[in-house]
Amino acid sequence: MSAAPAAAAVRAAEGKPDLAHSGIRIDGVTVAYDRNIVLDSLDLTVEPGEVMALLGPSGSGKTTALRAVAGFVRPVAGRVFLGDRDVTDLPPHRRGIGMVVQQYALFPHMRVDENVAFGLRARKAPKARIPEQVAEALEMTGMAGYARRYPRELSGGQQQRVAIARALAIRPGVLLLDEPLSALDARLRSGMLAELARLHRELPDVSILHVTHDQVEALTLADRIAVMDQARLRDCGTPQELYRRPRTEFTASFVGNANLLPVTVTDEGVDLAGRTLRMPTGEAAAGAGATLCIRPHLIGLGDGPNALRGEVVEIQWQGATHRLHVDIGGHRLKADLRELKQPPAIGDTVTLHFAAQDAVLLGSGVGDG
Repeated sequence: MSAAPAAAAVRAAEGKPDLAHSGIRIDGVTVAYDRNIVLDSLDLTVEPGEVMALLGPSGSGKTTALRAVAGFVRPVAGRVFLGDRDVTDLPPHRRGIGMVVQQYALFPHMRVDENVAFGLRARKAPKARIPEQVAEALEMTGMAGYARRYPRELSGGQQQRVAIARALAIRPGVLLLDEPLSALDARLRSGMLAELARLHRELPDVSILHVTHDQVEALTLADRIAVMDQARLRDCGTPQELYRRPRTEFTASFVGNANLLPVTVTDEGVDLAGRTLRMPTGEAAAGAGATLCIRPHLIGLGDGPNALRGEVVEIQWQGATHRLHVDIGGHRLKADLRELKQPPAIGDTVTLHFAAQDAVLLGSGVGDG
């Protein structure tokens, strides 16, 4: 055994992540099936200890990117690195990664502890250390009391915890999560989000690549979010950057469901359907077209700065808020309003307003407002 694999084996035996293999670099990776490109020239880096979410709709290429890192698909171009290793040509079992998939993939004939030990035995970990590492992984995921049960005796959320424990037991430098919560109901998903966040705090050296189509998961867990659409990377930044100052209309609509309204730049601000709204316009020239991006929860009811009058065309009660859909000169504006004891009725004329600093202008030459 060479020095590098020997050192990795020692770290695994000691229950420590292999930091030499931590971090992910995807350099110009393209994946195609029968000339159909499903991932197009992806460049992305996940730093050691970072959680990167791949966020996008179905068919955007996010799962293909994860599978390329895992070794389940072969790129037609580009390279994949784990830490300082080029793993493009390595099979999955030689990459030293942990992976959790949507459907858990537990062995039904094995007990929980046997499932968690499977990866350790496959990697020929010292037999004396396996029980200790299994117990540690189960304790970390809150499943220590279920070691002797079979998967059929567990709930969906418990099975997912076991799948995560199995991935963590080998102490990988890289952990891949492929929509791990999508099969759970809303209550279990919320609990597992909290558990994944706690695990990240306890494993600060492990790099995590998390594929999801759920923006709440991405905003909650990720240090950075890579937004994908139509096989390409469209945007990448921190959750706060992408939510508060999106750079593209796709990002604005997919991360946070923003209002996107066509406006014309003027000397005083922008014009929306004949109404002047005062706000910074960056370097955009008067007369240029742009898109006004404003989040529904940042819109108020009643008079205020940048007031807009329109007709209520739809009302949706969402528990803590009422979502009003208001027609403004042929454009629909969504406003999420809290604690309305007497909400307006459909057909009523209302006045909405927003602060200039809460809006973002998107478009060529506009800048970030």
